Amino acid sequence: MRVYAIVRSGGRQHKVAVGDIVEVDKISTAKVGDTVELSTLLVVDGEAVTSDPWVLDGIKVTAKVVDHHKGAKIDILRYKNKTGYRRRQGHRQQYTAIKVTGIPTAAK
Repeated sequence: MRVYAIVRSGGRQHKVAVGDIVEVDKISTAKVGDTVELSTLLVVDGEAVTSDPWVLDGIKVTAKVVDHHKGAKIDILRYKNKTGYRRRQGHRQQYTAIKVTGIPTAAK
């Protein structure tokens, strides 16, 4: 049985297990090699599922920052017919790759 957790980072939720490398929105305060803590929403340890917010307050998933990089380019095009209105804009989201190093389980 694999232990995994649902964590919140950057307004999004990710399913993580120990050893996983996950892309999250850029963590600007962390440098490559730093350790970060992510808040936990749910922990599954075999048959035991912990979702009580009072218990999960003390549980933080630890991860190590592996890399900072940009995602794929998204093209934003605006066009209005018969008026000559055209606008082009691009965007590349910045991400941080983290490797999960530990998921503490709830005390029983």
